[in-house]
Amino acid sequence: MTISVLIADDQEMVRAGFRMILDDAADIEVVAEAADGSTAVSLARSLRPDVCVMDVRMPRMDGLEATRRLAGPDVINPLRVVVVTTFDLDEYVHAALRNGAAGFLLKDAGPALLLEAVRAAHRGDVLVSPSITVRLLAHFSTTAMAPDPVQPIIPLTSREEEVLRAASRGRSNTEIAEELFISLGTVKSHLSSLQDKIGARNRVELAAFAWQSGRMRTEPTN
Repeated sequence: MTISVLIADDQEMVRAGFRMILDDAADIEVVAEAADGSTAVSLARSLRPDVCVMDVRMPRMDGLEATRRLAGPDVINPLRVVVVTTFDLDEYVHAALRNGAAGFLLKDAGPALLLEAVRAAHRGDVLVSPSITVRLLAHFSTTAMAPDPVQPIIPLTSREEEVLRAASRGRSNTEIAEELFISLGTVKSHLSSLQDKIGARNRVELAAFAWQSGRMRTEPTN
């Protein structure tokens, strides 16, 4: 199945570079481009691409607001948005993920990570640049943690606890499946159940819960 992608960036050369990388992949096709956030939202709503690759700083409407309108918590049928920016600012990361982004990359992350982020978003995963993930985990590790692991209203099963800790260490779905000797479909099922029980919208929020609830006290951060 070909993954349809919309690229939104105010720089024509960046759009051309992203298009070249994405169109060169056999399983990805760029179906539209936008030079500003407002146009991106309009095109995305009409074309319903599988994934939107969204810059942050754009005219008429920035990428964070465009992401909220396409993927925010109040959107009935959200799209998958990967935010890609030059600016490594925590406020952008937090706002993008809060607004429903399915990934956050820096433009210098390289072609391979861009392709993986688009594929991950299409699968329903969230991919964040490794340098940003490390910083987020460091932030969670210094946040006051509960003295004992906190259970949500519906308690987690022992297997869900294992999947949660693995995901919070930055493991991919495939790595979790191999580590716990379970199928990829079972991993996805557990992650979906975890998000429902915890009220998390993405893997970063799952990791935040795992750290702040005391589950990662003895876990390595890499």
